[in-house]
Amino acid sequence: MTERVVIIGSGPAGWAAAVYAARANLEPLVFEGAATEQNRIQGTLPLGQLNLTTEVENYPGWPAGDLTGYLKSALPEHLVPYRGKDAPHGVTGPELMELMRQQAKNFGTRIITDDIVSVDLSQRPFHLKTLEGQDHTTHALIIATGAKANYLGLPSEDLYKNRGVSACAVCDGALPRFRNKPLVVVGGGDSAMEEAGYLTKFASTVYLIHRRGEFRASKIMAQRTLENPKIDVKWHSAVEEVLGDDKAGVTGVKIKNLQTSAIETLEAGGMFCAIGHTPNTDFLKGQVQIDDKGYILYSQPHRTWTSVEGVYAAGDVADSYYRQAITSAGTGCMAALDAERWLAEKGVH
Repeated sequence: MTERVVIIGSGPAGWAAAVYAARANLEPLVFEGAATEQNRIQGTLPLGQLNLTTEVENYPGWPAGDLTGYLKSALPEHLVPYRGKDAPHGVTGPELMELMRQQAKNFGTRIITDDIVSVDLSQRPFHLKTLEGQDHTTHALIIATGAKANYLGLPSEDLYKNRGVSACAVCDGALPRFRNKPLVVVGGGDSAMEEAGYLTKFASTVYLIHRRGEFRASKIMAQRTLENPKIDVKWHSAVEEVLGDDKAGVTGVKIKNLQTSAIETLEAGGMFCAIGHTPNTDFLKGQVQIDDKGYILYSQPHRTWTSVEGVYAAGDVADSYYRQAITSAGTGCMAALDAERWLAEKGVH
């Protein structure tokens, strides 16, 4: 059977697209990604980057408050996250993503927990192949695969991945190996500020390594970071080497001051990279137009059209600038509406 619309991805963009497509009776099929070890390492597990985020303060409609009762009424019991006495005052990323997923299901969205590893966009209907070897065809395609976290590319960093080197503080920060130890965060944007702030819950000290003399982060996030007594900023610095051993994993980080060339060794139980993202577009093999960083380019302003008719892009896979949950969800809505109207023009109902 050829689908009317397939959505690849399960972040805010994917679920928003699914909600709108399902309400239009398009019976969308969502590939939410595979729960594999490789996806865990890359940060590309189902439910997207927001699933790796703590309290979400800036998603409209979710002010601070006790959500326990609502979560129990809105989600199946096995999906209700634990909210103990130390739970955030507002909604968390994982909670928000489970609610989005459930909302899409409530309208009839079908979900497959698998990766799309290749596509053929040269013919219609479009052909898709999954990691498990299944073939699917669809008239319209919405790409909402997001972007994965970047690493520094040091051999020593790669050596200690999952043994003290991470790109997700929320995923790994509470592990015993990191508790009550100095930790290192690399970066200068909002992600780095959030990672550093989150890790202060567990670390004795958080060293924030930044190549410049000022942060790229928003003013409020930078201010919170600079005012946190547990965060020690190392300006004009870069990581030279991750130190460690086979038994303990990461034991320290060697950094270089880019102005003086002075080398400093920081004792640390872990290092967290927060230096940007790479869009998940490799599976497209250049079949849609992308920019020099791999982000999908829109073919017309204020539309989610790609360079291939019938293929639409939503969320961080096409957004290197805003990269917010609300903007991703907005473009997910737009992509579903664009796909619905295109299908109607083609006589596909």
